Amino acid sequence: MDLLQAFFYIIPGIFVVLGVLGLVKTLRRSRQISRTWRYGRTAEARCLRIYATTSGGGETPVSTTRHHVLEFTTAEGRVVRIDETGGLRTVVEGDFVTVHYLPEAPERATAQPPARGKLALGTGCSVVFFAVFIGFAVAFMVGVHWGFSELGTGTGTDDWPCASYQTAGC
Repeated sequence: MDLLQAFFYIIPGIFVVLGVLGLVKTLRRSRQISRTWRYGRTAEARCLRIYATTSGGGETPVSTTRHHVLEFTTAEGRVVRIDETGGLRTVVEGDFVTVHYLPEAPERATAQPPARGKLALGTGCSVVFFAVFIGFAVAFMVGVHWGFSELGTGTGTDDWPCASYQTAGC
């Protein structure tokens, strides 16, 4: 296998790995939020601060993410501060909101109100996206493999047509 062939396997392989990592992260976060809503405790949290982060610019679109810094006290008396992305747009500094947390991991609390259908829909769409993403990368690798085997594996790219099609002058 020469360097060109390796390139056509390595790059889609990286895409497959990134897709699998994204899929795993999405499923873990969804499971954690669902468990928090189902089995967690609630507490009253105060919004200490709101800030926004931006990404992109230049030739890529700019996106802004809103963050809420919330502080609450667990049933055990532990003061916990979380930084949650997204969240309710109507919450401003000084407001009180209900947070859901698991006693063993209060730092992963969420102020999102329980919405199991919305969570399932969002998770399902993400799973489909990652499955298609991974599928295209795998299909590309299979296509490249088939193309290389059809064209032959000569010493360079110049002899590929000759290996398969027996063109005149080869």
